[in-house]
Amino acid sequence: MTRLHVKWGEANVKLTWLANGGMPDVRLVTSVHSFCFYKDQLLLVNLKHRGWDFPGGHIEENESPEESLHREAMEEGYVSGNCQHIGCIMVDQTENLIWNENGKYPLIGYQAFYKMDIEKFHAFKAEHESSQRIMVPLNRAGSYHHDWNKIYEEILAEAIRLK
Repeated sequence: MTRLHVKWGEANVKLTWLANGGMPDVRLVTSVHSFCFYKDQLLLVNLKHRGWDFPGGHIEENESPEESLHREAMEEGYVSGNCQHIGCIMVDQTENLIWNENGKYPLIGYQAFYKMDIEKFHAFKAEHESSQRIMVPLNRAGSYHHDWNKIYEEILAEAIRLK
């Protein structure tokens, strides 16, 4: 279990990687993310507001985490494939002095992470948040990603173990 304190804007948030755990109450899962693999390479997308990242985003109303994951992979990376849940990052806002109980994020929430084996690359249209997609060697992911950290390193290692 890896734990990390981060600053998101003005917020101080504690992140904890929970590998191989079950899915928490879906109402507490605020976003889904995927490490998408094809031939020992990892898909990264260039998000217009953030830089290079892996596909993911917020769950829409009446959408399951898996449905959200497939939608986000298509919207941002224009890929489809089989996915497997590998764990969650617990997002703990208890030390966040500006957390708002009436805001859209719970005091303790979760980001669900999946491993996707890409089966099909669709035509890249850049219609949504991403402007580009690239495949990078697994050992170079951290040098591309806009905010790589030790939790992402552990998630990548867990996803590789599942191959």
